[in-house]
Amino acid sequence: MPVTVSAPHIGYAAMLERFHPREVMGFAQHAESRGFRGVMAADHYQPWVPQQGQASFVWNVLSGLGETTTGDLGTGVTAPTFRWHPAMVAQASATLAAMNPGRHWLGLGSGEAINEHIIGQYWPEAHERINRMFEAVEIIKKLFASGLANKDVRHEGQFYRLESTRLWTMPDVAPEILVATAGPVAAKRAGKTVDGLITEAAPLEKIDMLLKRFAEGAREAGRSRESQSRVLRLHLSWAETDEQAMRNALTEWPNGGLRFAKNDIRSPFELEQLARMVRPEDFEGRMPVSADPDVHRAYIQSYLDAGFDRIYLHNVGRNQREFLDVFGRDVLPALRK
Repeated sequence: MPVTVSAPHIGYAAMLERFHPREVMGFAQHAESRGFRGVMAADHYQPWVPQQGQASFVWNVLSGLGETTTGDLGTGVTAPTFRWHPAMVAQASATLAAMNPGRHWLGLGSGEAINEHIIGQYWPEAHERINRMFEAVEIIKKLFASGLANKDVRHEGQFYRLESTRLWTMPDVAPEILVATAGPVAAKRAGKTVDGLITEAAPLEKIDMLLKRFAEGAREAGRSRESQSRVLRLHLSWAETDEQAMRNALTEWPNGGLRFAKNDIRSPFELEQLARMVRPEDFEGRMPVSADPDVHRAYIQSYLDAGFDRIYLHNVGRNQREFLDVFGRDVLPALRK
């Protein structure tokens, strides 16, 4: 029997911490015209470093994209933990899904201080942030169910309270919920509780471990492989020359070369000081930096082969349209699932 191959689902990662929302709208439309099939939009209150220069409101941008594109739309990721009460995330997501039937998925994370500390709460250790996220997931699922059943729900938990209420605006089918994680414990927990996993590119042995733990959790909960999504956001630096690709990486995305967790950093200006230490060799093994489209094609293909269902690409340079043209012509058609 011949082996069936198909075109994979490759989307555009809209980095709202880097581009004005009107630019993002134009890039996303251009991406769709070049064969990209959806948009993952970042939820940031501040950019990582001042050079990036933006931080627009993700729900406004996704609403605009719903009117001007036709592919899938998701948050990559929003944190229903500090800035947002889970009830507000549930309402925003349900409304977006009602406006764009079958297109919206909800990507959730435990949060990073650079965005979440702004409300002035105590910033807890990672285990508490993860526990908060999964309790928030419980509330969001309750509220999605409330809207579908037209029945009030409540919640009294360790971190959150929800008085008796329901979602009054709901799509016919609740949005897919995905949880972002880079650790095995949270990956297994996600497999038990949500519709999919989001992660970022990492060494393939680590990715294999994460996906196995996610699958292990899914099996324990009686969930099938087909019912859950495996989603990746992949950062890369493409430009017309290798030298320009490296300049773009160092200038626009130095956080990609930092070899330590950034979750506790509170200010773009603090990260800017740390980023001064980043050298070209720091991107090795963490992000492809090359003018050769085939280098990027092979890198993307390796993650498709690892088992991801959808991959959203972020080119770190300002050359977004050129990147979309080249990848739409030379990279996407050569990828196989």
